[in-house]
Amino acid sequence: MRDDTIHEDEDVKEAIRRLPENLYNDRMFRIKRALDLSMRQQILPKDQWTKYEEVEQLFKSLI
Repeated sequence: MRDDTIHEDEDVKEAIRRLPENLYNDRMFRIKRALDLSMRQQILPKDQWTKYEEVEQLFKSLI
């Protein structure tokens, strides 16, 4: 998700701090997986992509 690439200024850090633990863990998993794949110069199989529609409502409910 694009939120994983936003520069973490003070506002973003506070928003991340307020995330429920499960969403924070999901975010960290996506970042680590992206870094690992990038290092190995591989592309994540399409069937493993996170679908924006699946998390859009969840993020909107937090705002």
